[in-house]
Amino acid sequence: MQIIIEPSVAERKQVFVRPQLEAKSLEQLVNKVFDDIKAGGDKALLHYVEQYDKVKTTGALVPVTEWSGNFDALPEALRLAILRAKENIECFHRAQVMPVTSIETMPGVTCWQEVRPIERVGIYIPGGTAPLFSTVLMLAIPAYIAGCREIVLCTPPGREGKIHPAILFAASVCGVTKIVAAGGIQAIAAMTYGTESVPRVDKIFGPGNQYVVAAKQAALREGIAVDLPAGPSEVMVVADDTAVPAFVAADLLSQAEHGADSQVICLVNNERTLNRVLEEVALQLEQLPRKAIAQAALDNSKLILLADRDSLLESINQYAPEHLILCTRDNNFYRKGLTNAGSVFMGNYTPESAGDYASGTNHTLPTNGYARAYSGVNMDAFVKKITFQEITQTGLQHIGPIIETMAIAEQLDGHANAITIRLNNK
Repeated sequence: MQIIIEPSVAERKQVFVRPQLEAKSLEQLVNKVFDDIKAGGDKALLHYVEQYDKVKTTGALVPVTEWSGNFDALPEALRLAILRAKENIECFHRAQVMPVTSIETMPGVTCWQEVRPIERVGIYIPGGTAPLFSTVLMLAIPAYIAGCREIVLCTPPGREGKIHPAILFAASVCGVTKIVAAGGIQAIAAMTYGTESVPRVDKIFGPGNQYVVAAKQAALREGIAVDLPAGPSEVMVVADDTAVPAFVAADLLSQAEHGADSQVICLVNNERTLNRVLEEVALQLEQLPRKAIAQAALDNSKLILLADRDSLLESINQYAPEHLILCTRDNNFYRKGLTNAGSVFMGNYTPESAGDYASGTNHTLPTNGYARAYSGVNMDAFVKKITFQEITQTGLQHIGPIIETMAIAEQLDGHANAITIRLNNK
């Protein structure tokens, strides 16, 4: 990790730059894959599955009869853990479902809002270096609660062309209707255009690397909604002398092991904490099975000393982290001043892993600074809210003159007449 001591306000802009791929070549690749799959359907999809997922297969759609074939390979403890996490995630998301409330804005003028599910959603589950079955829970559960008619899951197949049994199990208990063994750009393109076997969806959800993020942006240009810009994982930890250095290091490495393009940032307010965290990172890294991946991510990462807590708060909001962990005696100061973060974890005993798996909050969160404008995935992401209004004859007498005055001022006489003709109908 790069160590930076008391960077100035101007220097922090460069300090907090995320690692990026060369944008032009990335866009060219995305456009080519999209064009080919739009024209070639399943044939083109299978070509790219072979090229990038390294699997040759005759069909990407996984038959429902194969979903439960490998459940026995899952340890019972894992199946029970998935089911318990499902309960917590479902509990948290059901609490977000709002009742219909009717408001009389003026006598005889009634307005209300009703919710309708997005009919067909696609969920992308990364699986290039690890089977992220937890993301199935995070996306399929709110989609199912919302009432989405079709939930299409795309995920990269393993070396033998099979989907990891934990992903299949999670999909089977969360309401997924179709599973497609395809990853990366080709999966997003298939859900964008539809193929002979993959339905065209209305909205695409799910995190991924920069290829997936770029593909989701291409899908957006094709008229398909996306959840948010969710790219390589990142975490920012703020620690003072009340933090447990071993815990801080473990949290940093838990995100670093996601991928070589992940980034972790640690802000500390004293040199002793800085040195102890650095020592713990080095110690724990040696014990990590995914050491090579984590080390590559650490090369993009920073350990920053800022003694002033106002500067620390400014840095948090400037970086706008996907995950923010607060391990300080001033946690409430940072919470109250916080404007930009995807999800916050407060205290020494609240690891980011809790939100990743089982506490109940959603782990699909905005990265790359998009927390300045985006929320993490929640129930609102899976529904459309339609407004309704009903005005009685008496109500129109109350509101009509207001509308007429405004319409005439905007020189929209037709709008005004739609009111006048009714008011004159005695």
